[in-house]
Amino acid sequence: MEARLRLDRKAWLLLPAALTIGVAFLLPVGWLLSRAFTDPQPGFQNFELLWQRPVYMRVMGNTLWIAAIVTPVTVLLAFPVAHLMAHGSPQMRRWLIFLVLVPFWTSLLVRAFATAILLQRHGVINSFLLGFGIVEEPLPLLYNITGLLAGCVQVLLPFVIFPLYSSMARIDPAYMRAASTLGASPVRSFFRVYLPLTLPGLVTGATLVFVSTLGYYIIPAMLGGARQQMIAQLIQDQIATFGNWGVAGALSIVLLGATAVLLLLLQLTVGLKEIAR
Repeated sequence: MEARLRLDRKAWLLLPAALTIGVAFLLPVGWLLSRAFTDPQPGFQNFELLWQRPVYMRVMGNTLWIAAIVTPVTVLLAFPVAHLMAHGSPQMRRWLIFLVLVPFWTSLLVRAFATAILLQRHGVINSFLLGFGIVEEPLPLLYNITGLLAGCVQVLLPFVIFPLYSSMARIDPAYMRAASTLGASPVRSFFRVYLPLTLPGLVTGATLVFVSTLGYYIIPAMLGGARQQMIAQLIQDQIATFGNWGVAGALSIVLLGATAVLLLLLQLTVGLKEIAR
């Protein structure tokens, strides 16, 4: 009885955080989602509008397509960095953690502007390519899919590097030596032993990247073009430009549903407990 009473008293410590989440997140988000069924009149007309107008479906498909490209590119770039952090020297590990954390602490808006400076027509990358004669005229790297992917990947890299590093750091090097002793080649040892052991961190990082990309607004607005419009931009346009809260709420529900379906698929295929290990 006394233990239960102590537990109940400790539960009161959750009250400030619960109130903050409820007032600052659940209440406004719930209000916006409810407008999908009540604005301009009760019913499902906003969802019917999403289906009837091709522009909405095109933006939804475009958002999923961009997230599906950003995710594997980010994972491929993050894997060697995480491997060096996990198996390199302590000095190498400290430097890599520092280099990954510094951009992570920088404002997203500042990082987007910095990427725009690098990719612009007379930016660092085009100046380098022109200076070495690799190209004859500046490449169009900004306000298109190239700029959008570059911005998303460089922002989301830490979200994959650290989960991968956490998984790799727990792998006993004896496993790879045992595979080599049993006759497995380095490539076979990697795909049959090392890669499966990194699966929890790999899936966690890939999920964070995919879900984050689905809801991105600043990066596509600053670095992408008209053909790369994403669902968050469409929601902002519906509210700020047209005052159409009902369609914005319907789009938000679609975005939330896509995220929920992704997590459900992960639960069925990999298992959230396995991911969280």
